[in-house]
Amino acid sequence: MIIDDDMNIGNMLEETLRAEGYGVLRAYSGTEALLVLDRKKPDLVLLDLMLPGLSGEELLPKIKGIPVIIVSAKIDIDNKVDLLMNGAADYVTKPFVMKELLARIAVQLRMRADADGPQEMVYDDLILNTDTHIATVAGTDVKLTRTEFAILKLLMRRPDQVVTKSAVLDRIAEDTPDCTESSLKQHISNLRRKLKSVNGRDYIEAVWGIGFKMAK
Repeated sequence: MIIDDDMNIGNMLEETLRAEGYGVLRAYSGTEALLVLDRKKPDLVLLDLMLPGLSGEELLPKIKGIPVIIVSAKIDIDNKVDLLMNGAADYVTKPFVMKELLARIAVQLRMRADADGPQEMVYDDLILNTDTHIATVAGTDVKLTRTEFAILKLLMRRPDQVVTKSAVLDRIAEDTPDCTESSLKQHISNLRRKLKSVNGRDYIEAVWGIGFKMAK
């Protein structure tokens, strides 16, 4: 969720995040953000401080159970310390480098997934055990390589979203650094074949020219 009243920055962030495979919510004031958060719970919030109405500093303590990255032009060190002590997960100063912000977002999402993520991820009759790294298709266990597990876990986290090839490589790099752009296609082909061999169903869909997603 992007909470920022600057349309240009917000649009740029949304375009980049969607290209990376993320879903995006928007709010342009602190008051509007509370209304949105009352209906939906995003995985992470990017929060500007200088908002109309309810400021970012006032809004921060009202955001519960969601990591918040402050994205602000304020550079006062005491202000940063106060915000971090009061619940912010991270602080990025405007103007920022998009690559760095994406990395910080990925770190926070990974930390959250590790902290409170389910031991089992479920997609229809496909179950992925995040402790044993074993997939179960219609009750039949399917053993996965480290790379296959990392790919499947990433796709199952956001089953309705297309994840670009570059995003797959970036986000599984820590779990499986041996996967390269040239080998990714083969890893996914092997994964699809293993899952399909149980009941003939294809669980992963290739979106031509973009990337991959869980098949409906």
